[in-house]
Amino acid sequence: MAEITSTVRTAETAELQRLIRVVDALEGQFRQQRAILQRRGMSLPPGTLNHFQRLRAELESALNEHERVTREIDRLRALGRTAELINSTLDLNDVLNEVMDTVIKLTRAERGYLMLRDPETGELEFKVARNIEHRTLLENEFIISRTIVADVARTGVPIVTTDAGSDARFDSQQSIIRHGLRSILCVPLLLKETVTGVIYADNRIKSGIFADQELQLLQNFANQAAVAIENARLYENLQASLANITAMRNLLSNVFDSIASGVITTDAEGRITTMNPAACRTLNLRAADCLGKPLWQVWELIPPETLQAVREEGILEAAEVDCEVPGRGRLNLSVSLSPLRNADADIEGVAIVVDDLTEQKQRERQLETVRKYLTPAMVDNIRSIEALGLSGERRLITALFVDVRDFKRHPLRLAPQELMAYLNRYLTVAADAITQQNGVIDKYMANEILGLFNTQLNPSEDHALRAVLAALEMAEGFCALYRHLGEPAGARYFRIGINSGVATLGNVGSATRREFTAVGDSVNAAHRLLENAQDGEIVLSEATYCACADVLQRIPGLTLRCEEEISVKNRREPIHIYRFYRKDTL
Repeated sequence: MAEITSTVRTAETAELQRLIRVVDALEGQFRQQRAILQRRGMSLPPGTLNHFQRLRAELESALNEHERVTREIDRLRALGRTAELINSTLDLNDVLNEVMDTVIKLTRAERGYLMLRDPETGELEFKVARNIEHRTLLENEFIISRTIVADVARTGVPIVTTDAGSDARFDSQQSIIRHGLRSILCVPLLLKETVTGVIYADNRIKSGIFADQELQLLQNFANQAAVAIENARLYENLQASLANITAMRNLLSNVFDSIASGVITTDAEGRITTMNPAACRTLNLRAADCLGKPLWQVWELIPPETLQAVREEGILEAAEVDCEVPGRGRLNLSVSLSPLRNADADIEGVAIVVDDLTEQKQRERQLETVRKYLTPAMVDNIRSIEALGLSGERRLITALFVDVRDFKRHPLRLAPQELMAYLNRYLTVAADAITQQNGVIDKYMANEILGLFNTQLNPSEDHALRAVLAALEMAEGFCALYRHLGEPAGARYFRIGINSGVATLGNVGSATRREFTAVGDSVNAAHRLLENAQDGEIVLSEATYCACADVLQRIPGLTLRCEEEISVKNRREPIHIYRFYRKDTL
């Protein structure tokens, strides 16, 4: 239909132009005839040529009006097509570019700018800047009258000027003078009587190209564009919100799937609504087979009465249970049930968290067995020991050697099993005293024990004092054991040597079998002190004594027997030692 109408208008224009040419030809012929008649003394009827001139003027006026109407129809049709186009897309950039290109086309502007108000700051921001060639302008090419833009944005009243340079309203505007702005048209984008932006068009070359007709046309177009832009902006915000929601949902899904604990949720009727991979692995189930089914049909361990109590009373239920899981065998599980609440804090189901404690319980049982053979510090810090590898670390420590009772002084005629049980009672007293003071038992050597203080496993600033206190507790414990075993009064079988110094600590052995130990002259020196100790005597090196002398002098019942220098094996220089005993152990 539009093509037919356009063809008709073209034919009408051509016909008017043909009639004008016919009138011009007739007028020319009559002028020639008038000249011939004048030479013969005759003339044309008065006013003949004037009739042709009036007819030509009327035809030209009709042609101009026809062309004006045609242009107006073309503008309106272009306006309708563009309005339809910008309302058919929700891409904000496409809408803005199409709006600006249409403005330039309809108004015959040289350049056009579209600015939108920032919803948060309220400031106008350039969104599109295009020229007559449909090229996007760079920021350094922006040439506008910001005063006109500000006035239109503030008042919501459009402004049109056919020659800004001579317009009294803008004779003081520097931007107009500096850039030689001529024709300017600026209209607001109105949405529910609120200015959401501004469309600005100008032409620096021609004046008078914008009139009230262009102003009315552009204002109508701007009103439609404002709606389309707002729809596109809302759609863009909606897309951003949906993207954020999708990302958050994916994140929550990933978190839910990566939780180590099994998680199952049910609705108000006890039907399973979600089940994460950990729960499927623990219970050896497939989520697809469980979703939508009552929990007690899938897992008989939790009856409907329990779910109902948690849901209706809002209570928490937790327990450790041993149960048989098909395909996995006997498991030890930790199960907790809690009310599942919605955003309004209303209970709409139950959340069940399941943790498989089977391996943990097995490790705990194994560790309990290991603790009988290793010190608590070594068991609790097994990873720290492993991190040392087969290398070592030099550090200041205190080493304690104790001889609980020489084999030669054990009761005679004991069977091997009896001798072992007898010795273990003494070793227990010494080991308990060392661990009580946070010491690490390096090794048992028949009737001797090496205890270490301030290793990587038991760091302590007062390690020398702790070693001495451990020795004193041993002395007291041995004496109590003597009385219990019926030993003669005054019997003293233990000997203790303590030295503080730098040693190398680490793992020795192979990659498959290792032992944590300390090596160095300071450790050897502690054993030399033990060898020089008398029965019931605690021998300290000078380094150990100086580290805790103030405390030793205040310990009730502790007596310094003597202070002396001794020569020991493998040492050229004598060692300064301090011999102690407790009066209550004599």
